[in-house]
Amino acid sequence: MPELPEVETIKRQLARKVIGKKLRNRKITNVRRRAKLLIIDFSDNSSLIFHLKLTGQLIFNGKPSSSTRKVFYFEDGSHLTFNDARKFGWWKKVKGTKRAEEGFGPEALEVDFKSLKTLFKKRSNTKIKPLLMDQKSIAGIGNIYSNEILFAARIHPLRQVKTLSEKEAWQIFHNVKKILKKAIQYRGTTEQYYRDACGQEGDYLKLLKVYGREGKKCSRCGAAIKREKIGGRSAYFCPKCQPL
Repeated sequence: MPELPEVETIKRQLARKVIGKKLRNRKITNVRRRAKLLIIDFSDNSSLIFHLKLTGQLIFNGKPSSSTRKVFYFEDGSHLTFNDARKFGWWKKVKGTKRAEEGFGPEALEVDFKSLKTLFKKRSNTKIKPLLMDQKSIAGIGNIYSNEILFAARIHPLRQVKTLSEKEAWQIFHNVKKILKKAIQYRGTTEQYYRDACGQEGDYLKLLKVYGREGKKCSRCGAAIKREKIGGRSAYFCPKCQPL
């Protein structure tokens, strides 16, 4: 599923390509992201909201295919293609986006350390990986990057938040920013379906340290990467670098 880096990549690319274009006599005034939602704002105060879910794609001037669910044609002849092979994604037109944006926690790239510590204190009995993925607590982090963040911070994904020291909390905070920013620089991670707004694969896959690497050697210590299920999602970790 596209996470913050993937949706942010699409947002930045589309902003350069579609702001100022008209769709049915409505001018696009902004392209923005909230959590994993992509939002296109129009001059009449309406918006299009997209959630790409597992396999959604938004490609500027993309060639329609069997997975295409909608093509938005702009008045200048260009278009935006919404593909979704498994049809879990959605889009809708709304007047005002407040309701759609409610319920999310602070953006992962914007949350400060004090706020993160307050969250950790409030959710002290929660395991750290599910907490990082909880969109009501921190917006934008999913399964790929929660695994990568915790590996970089040397924190086992099953650790309860109340067992974290201040230094460990800082390492999580630091690596949230570092890894998400770097993933954006590489235009996100493509496992199978994700494409950026230009139809290209993201390049961060080659930098992943633990996600999807069960049984492979840890890049730090050489131990075999392990995988466990936590709340129905796969947690990847190095048992030596991330002891429980």
